Amino acid sequence: MGINEPAARLRPRTEPSDPAETGVLIVDLAALADNWRTMARLSGGAECGAVVKADAYGLGLAPAMRALLSAGCRTFFVANVVEGEAARAVAHDATIYVLDGLVPGAAPRLVAADLIPSLGSLGEIDEWAATGRKPKAAIHFDTGMNRFGIPISEAAQAAERARHLAPTLVMSHFVSSQLRDAPCNARQIEQFLDARARFAGVPASMANSSAVFLPQRPHFDLVRPGYALFGGNPTPYAECPVRPVARLKARILSTREIEPGACVGYDALWSAPKRTRIATIGVGYADGVPVGATSCKEKPTGEALVGGVRCPFIGRVSMDYVVLDVSEAPREAAQRGEWVELLGDGICLEEAASRAGTIGYEILTRLGARFSRRYLGA
Repeated sequence: MGINEPAARLRPRTEPSDPAETGVLIVDLAALADNWRTMARLSGGAECGAVVKADAYGLGLAPAMRALLSAGCRTFFVANVVEGEAARAVAHDATIYVLDGLVPGAAPRLVAADLIPSLGSLGEIDEWAATGRKPKAAIHFDTGMNRFGIPISEAAQAAERARHLAPTLVMSHFVSSQLRDAPCNARQIEQFLDARARFAGVPASMANSSAVFLPQRPHFDLVRPGYALFGGNPTPYAECPVRPVARLKARILSTREIEPGACVGYDALWSAPKRTRIATIGVGYADGVPVGATSCKEKPTGEALVGGVRCPFIGRVSMDYVVLDVSEAPREAAQRGEWVELLGDGICLEEAASRAGTIGYEILTRLGARFSRRYLGA
């Protein structure tokens, strides 16, 4: 990730009754705040931070952070400097860590926004120390992810060089915390304890959303949930312990009856086995509906709720449209101008992801800029 300014995202400006809307993302900020309180309660006395990278998992950084601040959160994690600057504009007094670490030459922007980098190499430690003010830093150790982090073999060197810093956090990241019995969990904890011992008195953090629920309870001093705050299930082996936050609705633009054998969509991937009533809704892969939700005999297909009835996607998901088989839906609900639900109480995040052959993280973070946003409980 770089630090170039991102292009401004198109945000449709419409009123709740505006007929121009074809897709609406409803974000329950009260549920978001409640999920943070749930994770804090489960964290065994450790401070509970919040990971708000990727525009707060696609749901809007500013409103999400305001809700979390109101709930009591005071420590946030973002991916890069640009996200950190946006977060600082919302939370003037919060602690904000940048997980990318120190991109070469980015120190002035980090300093200007009072951001704390998560340093993942000896070179980063040296460059950050060269700012000459004994700056705050998180020291990130690699205990198995092999993505970011100082190798455990360099822990002694890191501790020595960090004498020129003011470390505020020692951290690492789990590889498979969503798997309670994964052998690597215990190995990572053991390695992290070795590295942490070299930083006496410095708070430690290792637990993401799923790790809060591990039997070892590796909460240390600070937990940093992300996905669970936004309604994702951190315990795929059990019932979801948090409330859904995002609801996604799309408008029916067209309906028709087609005869047996008639094809639907690009490449004629689906043909009607019988006379079928179909409806076209105004969302597609440009809005984040995965192409993987395309109907296919070899796998589950995407679905939408029409008048409370599950209706399958038929044909290929295209850029702007998805076609549904609404033959079984109440006729009054399957009319041009009516709304269908793609994500919400009836179709949870994990199910929507599974039917598209992806993960809930991707569903959330790819929600398109064309959706109008509604924030409840703001």
